[in-house]
Order: sequence, then structure tokens, then C-alpha cells
Amino acid sequence: MNNLDNLSPFDRHADALLRFCAGLSWLVLASFFAVAFSATYARAEDVSCGGNNLIEELAKSDPAKLETLRKEAAATPNGHGLLWKIEKSGVKPSWLYGTMHLTDPRVLKLSDTAQAAYKTADTIVIETDEILDPKGIMKVMAESPELMMFTDGTTLEKVIPADKLDGVKAALSERGIPLSSVNKMQPWMLTSMLALPACEMARKKQGAAFLDIKLAQEAKDNGKQIAGLETIRDQLGAMASLPAKFHIDGVIEMLALGPQMTDLFETMTVLYTQGDVGMIFPLMRSVSPDGTANGQNYAEFEEKMVNARNRTMAERAEPIIAKGNAFIAVGALHLPGEQGLVSLLKKQNYTVTAQ
Repeated sequence: MNNLDNLSPFDRHADALLRFCAGLSWLVLASFFAVAFSATYARAEDVSCGGNNLIEELAKSDPAKLETLRKEAAATPNGHGLLWKIEKSGVKPSWLYGTMHLTDPRVLKLSDTAQAAYKTADTIVIETDEILDPKGIMKVMAESPELMMFTDGTTLEKVIPADKLDGVKAALSERGIPLSSVNKMQPWMLTSMLALPACEMARKKQGAAFLDIKLAQEAKDNGKQIAGLETIRDQLGAMASLPAKFHIDGVIEMLALGPQMTDLFETMTVLYTQGDVGMIFPLMRSVSPDGTANGQNYAEFEEKMVNARNRTMAERAEPIIAKGNAFIAVGALHLPGEQGLVSLLKKQNYTVTAQ
């Protein structure tokens, strides 16, 4: 019997969830490339993602494990809440808001308090304001193609294990994507594209903006000042610096999941809308069947894609916050934990409280 036969439905999804989260920060940029394939991968009129909440499945299959995870999440510093007020004597308060880089209507809807803070802020800050310029990503790609493409003769066909190649080709074909059209892409680019479910692709085709872009673009249209905490090159470099095997394994597992990716999106979206950000990493660390989320790969992912970027964002946010009345919107996974943005801002002698 295959060991996977003994796993709960959530366990079988866990390792792909880790890679999905790695790709999630890149849904914004990957969409510029993925949209080229959307005509065959999604129907524009089908904008309902569906999917099952895997937390509910875990509650039925292993409630004891779920309770353990909830206790760990509850112990995560600053693990609950999307909106945080940043205060210091003599400075007008600013706000920190955790986003999810999706077009899902549930994600796009801000709470009344968040909406008021956003509307009255003088400066709107996102991870990278360069994303507002569609030519920005192409400029970086032209200057540093190695961040997204193989430039040494390597191809996906050469690096994907031989016994997995036919499966990868078949899965790509089902999405209307011949391997030859993406053969020169770095594996993480392919993973990020394939992480998008049909509904996200359809909404993108119809012109829907991801939450971060929506916030920044509307603010720009209203004459507000826009700022970014990172550059596109910073973000590309972080993703490209992860081990190649991590990304290759991610490609294979992402393709193998197929329509089950909608379950991952639904679970992440529900956790997000509930403000249960601190639940995400404990889930990934604790339920991965092969231990991937507990080993070196996970530690390196967390350091490069989360912790190191948190330090950069906190440093660059400080002078903006010092001016007062800023609304800072970044991926929600950057908020919790001892090395999260909330903790780092507190170390800068700000009072930061959940709203």
C-alpha cells in the first residue's frame, strides 16, 4: 500500500500548499505571463472557483491534530488580524494591512475600519509600486533574464525527472500549454502560473485587479502618493535564490493536484477572510507527509521569502511611517511571528495594535 493511502485529504495537500504559498507572492507578476494561456485554460464566463475547505475536512478526519494546530496558531505572535494601527507619540497614526494577491471578491472587500483608514491615508504603500507599470517586469527581464529564464542551455525538459516528464507534458497539454512554449522558464515561474485556478484566470481576462494593485491604482487615480517597499528585482531575486529542486518538485506536485488546487485556494481564502493568518505556517510545518515543510527546504524558504523580506520592508517602511498617515498593504504572511512586520515595527518603538 502506498503511504499516501493512510493520509487524510489535508495531509495529501500539505506539501503543495507550501509551494503554493511560495508562488502566491508571485501571482501578481506571473499573471502577466499566465494570461497568454488563459484562452484555453479558463472560460471567461466561469468566475466561480468553488473548492472545499480543507480545514473542515481535517476537523472530520483528525480533530485532535486540528486542535493541536489551533493551539500553535494561537501561540503565534500577532497571528490574528489583518488590520493593525501603528502609533508613536508626535506622529500621526499609520496602518498596516495584510493582503492576499487575488481577485476573489471576498478578498477585495475591506472591513469598514480598513476602508476608512485607506480612504483617509495620505500615502498608500504596497510591496512594489513598480507593478503598476506593466513594462516594469519586462525591463527587469530584459536586464536580468536569468532571474526568470534559463540562459545556459538548460531547459525544463532536462531538469524534470525522466519518470515525471510525460506526466508534466500531459498536464500542461490539458491546460493548452505545450512544454516547448515554457521550456526555458525557471521552474518557479511555471509553478506560479499553474497555481492560478481557472476562476482567477477568467477574472484577470475580464480586467479584475488583484487587491494590492486595486488599492494602489485607485489611490493613484485619486491623487494620493504611492510608494513601494521592494523592487521587482528584489522579489525576483528572492524567489530565484531558492534551491532548484524545491521548485522542480513544486512543478510536479502542482500539476499532479489538478482541480484540487481549487481546494487549496478556498482554504487559504477562508483562513485569510477570518484573519487567521497565524494558522497558515503551522499547518504547512505540521501536516506535510514527507517532512518537507519541517526540513531545510522549508527553513530556507521561510528565511528568503518571508523573514529576509520582512526585514527589508520594515527598514524601508520606517521613514514613511515617521511622516504619518500611511496605509501599508503587504501580503498577510508577512505580518505574524517573531520576525513578522508587526514585531519588527514594535522593535522600532511603535505601538502596533490589531483593529
